Amino acid sequence: MSGRPPKRQKIDWSQVKITRGALIVLGLQVGMSLVWLLSNAEAKATLAEWFIASPSQVFHDGKVWTIVTSPLVEIDFLALLLTALMLWMFVPTLERFWGTPRFFRFVAITSVVGTLAGCLAGLATGNTNVPVFGLSPFTYSSVVAFGIIYARQPVQFFGVLPLTGRQLMFGFIAFLVLFIGLQGLWEKGASFAAAMLTAAIMTSKKWSPGLALKRWRIARARAKLSVIEGGAPKPKRDEQRWLN
Repeated sequence: MSGRPPKRQKIDWSQVKITRGALIVLGLQVGMSLVWLLSNAEAKATLAEWFIASPSQVFHDGKVWTIVTSPLVEIDFLALLLTALMLWMFVPTLERFWGTPRFFRFVAITSVVGTLAGCLAGLATGNTNVPVFGLSPFTYSSVVAFGIIYARQPVQFFGVLPLTGRQLMFGFIAFLVLFIGLQGLWEKGASFAAAMLTAAIMTSKKWSPGLALKRWRIARARAKLSVIEGGAPKPKRDEQRWLN
C-alpha cells in the first residue's frame, strides 16, 4: 500500500463567484433599496411618488417611467436578502449560459412585463394604489428559465434537497400558487405569472421569438439560393453553332 495521501479534488470557485451582469443588477437594487430603507417617512413618500409603480401612478398620473425604476426598489428587507441570495448563487448560471447582453435583456423584459402586469391587475381588482415593486418577478422567472434549460440537471436545493432543474421549477410554482392564493395577493400573482410566462416563451425552443426570427431569416436566405453545376451556371447551348 502506498503511504501517499489521496489527492484532493480542486474546487472550481469560478462557478461560485457572482457574474458581472448579476453584480451590476444586485448593486443597483441594493443601492436604491437602502436609500428607501434608511429614509424617513417624508422621504419615502417622495421616493414612492417618483420611483415606485402603482396602477394610479402609471395609468392615472402618467408616470410610465416607474415601470422601469420600480423593480430596482425593494421596500421589504427580507425580500431584498432573498433577491441578493438568488442573484449571488443561482442567477449567474444563466448569465454564463447566455452571455451578459442577453442576460440584461432577460432581466429588463421580465421585470417590465411583471411590473406592468401587476399594475393592470390592480386596475382590474380596483386596488389602484397597490405598489408593484422589486425584482421578484425576474428572480422567479430565472427559476423557470433554469427549469427549461437545465431540466435534467441535478440541483442541491440549499445543499439539502436533491432535485432536478425541472422539479425545482415546479416546486417554486407550487409554492407561489399557495402563497398567492392563501393571502389573496392577486396583483403580485399577476406580476409573477406574467413574468414567468414571458421567461418560458423566451427560453423555449418552440416559442422563442428570437429563434423564430432566426428560422425566418434562414428560410428567406435559402429561398434566394440556387443550385449551380460545377461551381458556375451552366451556359446555354447555341443550337445554330452545331448545325451542319
